[in-house]
Amino acid sequence: MLLSLALIGILRTMPQQKPPTKPPVNSAGKPTTAPPKPTAPPVIKEVVVTKSMVLQKGALLNIRLVIKADGVVIDGNGATLSGLGVAGKPESYQGVGIVSEGFSQVTLKNIKAKGFSAGLSATDGTDWRVEGCDFSDNFTNPLAGWGNGERQGGMILTRITKSKFYTNKANRVWNGIDLQYCNENEFFKNDSSHCSNLCFKMLGSSKNVVTENIFSYGIRTAPDEVHARDSACVLMESGSNSNRFTKNDMRYGGDGLFIRVLNGFVSTGNIFTENDCSYAHNNCVESWSPGNTFIRNKANHGSYGFWLGGSDQTVLMDNEAAFNGMPDENHNAPEPDFGHGGIVLVNGAASHTLIQGNYCHHNVGGGIVLRGDRESRGEKWRVYHCILQGNRLEYNQWGIFVMHGDWIHVANNKYHSNSHEDVYDNVTNHYKADEANYMGKLPRVVMRAPKTAKVGEPVVFDATDSFSPVSDPVYVRWDLGVASFMKSRVTYTFKKPGFYRASVLVHDSVLASLNFRDVLVTAPVTELTDADEDLEKWGYEIEQNNDGKAKVVFENDTTNALIGKNSIKFQPMPYLGANVTVSYPKAKDAHWNASDKTKLTFWIRAENPNPTGFQGAGPVIKLYGEKGSLTFTPAGDKHILKDWAYNEARTTWQRVEIPLSEADSKWKVQKEGSFSLADVRGFSFTFDSWESDPFTVWLDGIAFE
Repeated sequence: MLLSLALIGILRTMPQQKPPTKPPVNSAGKPTTAPPKPTAPPVIKEVVVTKSMVLQKGALLNIRLVIKADGVVIDGNGATLSGLGVAGKPESYQGVGIVSEGFSQVTLKNIKAKGFSAGLSATDGTDWRVEGCDFSDNFTNPLAGWGNGERQGGMILTRITKSKFYTNKANRVWNGIDLQYCNENEFFKNDSSHCSNLCFKMLGSSKNVVTENIFSYGIRTAPDEVHARDSACVLMESGSNSNRFTKNDMRYGGDGLFIRVLNGFVSTGNIFTENDCSYAHNNCVESWSPGNTFIRNKANHGSYGFWLGGSDQTVLMDNEAAFNGMPDENHNAPEPDFGHGGIVLVNGAASHTLIQGNYCHHNVGGGIVLRGDRESRGEKWRVYHCILQGNRLEYNQWGIFVMHGDWIHVANNKYHSNSHEDVYDNVTNHYKADEANYMGKLPRVVMRAPKTAKVGEPVVFDATDSFSPVSDPVYVRWDLGVASFMKSRVTYTFKKPGFYRASVLVHDSVLASLNFRDVLVTAPVTELTDADEDLEKWGYEIEQNNDGKAKVVFENDTTNALIGKNSIKFQPMPYLGANVTVSYPKAKDAHWNASDKTKLTFWIRAENPNPTGFQGAGPVIKLYGEKGSLTFTPAGDKHILKDWAYNEARTTWQRVEIPLSEADSKWKVQKEGSFSLADVRGFSFTFDSWESDPFTVWLDGIAFE
């Protein structure tokens, strides 16, 4: 290893510790009492690293390293880079100990960095290896209020891919390990515990493997704290998909694991196995995202074990959820109707969910709780198409508590010493077969079903190849939302366009398995755009774009198209946090005659990584004429992408209809000038979001009908 000349010079000029000297004396030989001269604070010097190096063993260095080359190996040799931060003074933590922007194949080992805003900040690199480093005692603020704050603390990683982080530490910091848009990395046996915000954070980060790490005590500790202000051991946000978490310690957090969805941008396909999320101040596991799997985890001694709202398509198998809501332990935010619980699916839809083989005991409330919309008693939405089987339910107030549900299959659960009988209130299509000693094997669902269909054309839903290893025949039920069928093969013709849940359940009279398919049904329309030919005719306006540098980038998207070959995809780049309007045609020179039409229709989907999401009533849609316009605004300050969407619309399309008259409770209509539907010259969509990350919108099938 080579030590750079610049660093050698710094090491030689660093102040060295000297043996104590005798105090000065006066002429009589007695010590003087003159006060010592104040010492100036050390200066943090910047060292640019372009070659591999080994630091002086065990040295304490007032320097920061800036990596400026690929392939650099830095062996800290136990040395410490020391910033100027002082414990208890958050504002004193400045700068970053080790910085890299745009470099790859970097190795860091056996180095410490403390007293900075962050120990390590690495951006835009691949094939990193960070091992045996310590990024503890950087910025922290245990008394902070609500909010994420800045990205500070231990390791701050942005767009780092295919890298390995082994046996590192980041204790007593704000965020221990903070990932944004980091994919295909490995995190093994790191210790980023005792953080005042988040021990491990992911935003837009996918296909990472996270194994045997210590992420405990992610919690804020203000004296008057009640809910720990969304601090957590692990937080996942905004498109963090297909990650694998195995055998991690996530105990004693504000939440243990929190999969947060603030604006409809979900995280899905994640698998959590044998993690311990116990002793959470609030929820041991909280998720608002669909399609995640939890196997053999512990969720004990929290306010709730698993709190799952808006968590469609979830699998919970062989987990333990116990001692939640105990009066002498954590018991925040008790729910009306049932108090607390072990596995709780409330306050958000929970379709196509399997709850099997879990051990729920000693919970102050329900062992397993499912509840549809409480305010409307299930009229707005119901918990739907769920299996609860093979669970051990002991010493809870209720073993199972279900309200406002539809198609709930309950079988083969074992009960012992629960205070009350199970509750099934306002539950339709409830099948119960509690044969606790049944030794059969699960039936298998083999499903064939389309993802799209067209109005008026028959489509087939087929589960005829489904089977049970121990029983013949199996029983099959299909439900399409508009009709249900007690047979294996269904041919159906949809009459209206829109979103449909195609759900199937197969059982052997006791045990069951399920599957599903989200089906988008379209109707033939004459579109107002042709993405193949007219992409250049789209225009845009961006508020606050005074220097003209912000643009809207339009694309033809062939992979996300429902009608025709393409959809229109657009992004503001950069986004300035204000109104963005896209229009077609930008010259306002179309001549569409909609005088005999009754509605404007379109399909829309979006991804918005900004935590606050789309704001206010929107999108605002305007039709332009030669001498006037007609503007449609969602009523009640609603946004169609947040407030009107069915749960699955967070990940797929939704269809929107706007009546061209004023007689509609969902839309406000404003006419300006002498606008006439007989001569429509163009249209526009206006979106408003806060913060600065670019959002993405797709539009398809824009038409007068």
